[in-house]
Amino acid sequence: MGPVTTVPSVHYDLTTLPSGLRVITENMPSVRSVSVGCWIDTGTRDERSAEHGASHFLEHLLFKGSETMSARQVSDTFDAIGAESNAFTSKEATCYWTRLLDQDLDTGFDVLSEIIQRPAFRGNEIDSERQVVIEEINMNEDDPSDVAFENFSTAAFAGHPLEAPVLGTRDSIRGMTRDDIQGYWERRYGAGSTVIAAVGNLDHGEVVEIVRQRFGDWSGDRVDHEYSDTTPAPRVSVTHRDTEQAHILIGGNGFKRSDERRWAFELLNHVMGSGMSSRLFREVREERGLAYAVYAFRLTYADAGAWGVYVGTTPSQTDTAMTVIRDELSKVMEEGITEEEMQRAKGSMRGGLALSLEDSSSRMVRLGRDELAGMPHLSTDDRFEKLDAVTLEDVQKVAQEMYSTDRIIGAVGPFHEPELEPYLII
Repeated sequence: MGPVTTVPSVHYDLTTLPSGLRVITENMPSVRSVSVGCWIDTGTRDERSAEHGASHFLEHLLFKGSETMSARQVSDTFDAIGAESNAFTSKEATCYWTRLLDQDLDTGFDVLSEIIQRPAFRGNEIDSERQVVIEEINMNEDDPSDVAFENFSTAAFAGHPLEAPVLGTRDSIRGMTRDDIQGYWERRYGAGSTVIAAVGNLDHGEVVEIVRQRFGDWSGDRVDHEYSDTTPAPRVSVTHRDTEQAHILIGGNGFKRSDERRWAFELLNHVMGSGMSSRLFREVREERGLAYAVYAFRLTYADAGAWGVYVGTTPSQTDTAMTVIRDELSKVMEEGITEEEMQRAKGSMRGGLALSLEDSSSRMVRLGRDELAGMPHLSTDDRFEKLDAVTLEDVQKVAQEMYSTDRIIGAVGPFHEPELEPYLII
């Protein structure tokens, strides 16, 4: 183990303990709360064939407690101090978090450090939580928009480590043994793969000392990941259901997380499908009344990405809605966007960014996620500068690069794949 290293910054402080565990904090003296996130550098993309859904299953199980702390004690301890607590899993990371009063920081770390480092994996609790996860899968499959999104994501990352669903499948969850789950935890959880992010009314040195006391004996090197490019082939993935509304996502290959062109693409994405003044909202909903919900989105990961447009429409209006969307994508490739659209989007994005960083939880997520992913910790002003530097030419260029790639479609509705295949043509 090496020495403790501390990196001061204008808006955050970062300390790496000898074990490799990183502690990153940002002080917000105007609040009385602290948001804490224990970020583990593992997600769905890191699961082996017998482990599909293990990251998310493990997230559930850790709140069942340790050998010395029961699930009831975990919840009672958080409730007794009025803390919020939960966890979430993505394709690349798992985060266990709590938001509590600054005076209760020690107590919060007592619980988080215990469940993360010393999970019990009691057989009866694994079996009961197994059914809870299956019920979560059932709930998602009852939501046609979730199913359509999963169809799109699976097609976008077919054959790639990002392909598998975060929840796993009923079969994979039913087949997962205690040894599978514990083996995954032993392989992927450790000091070197962990970032602890805290934002609120705090002192960095005090937080580091609290972490040192509770995680000081934890070991484990940084974990690695299987990275590869992805070039999805044109594909339609449909779940046939006799629904009142068709749920359709169309998109293609996108930029990975660190690509500097992402600033121009974020702006393009905003102009095309974010908010009531966006092109797709105006053309699909306001002008033609074809949908209640229509929006553009991006998926960004370390080594791959995707872009897409979602629309929910009456099945009989699918042809009209998809034609309008395809025409709008073609139009922006040919003509770009206007100066007025660009300035309106920049103003909206500046405001949204500033508002999103007014609470400690949002700042904690940004700080922990970027540190875990190796992304630069940009201040609000840094982000404004990146955004302001985007030109009309930049936006049209990324539109041509993104929207001209082979397209994929994920959908749920009363139709089959061949009926949507014509919309793959650019």
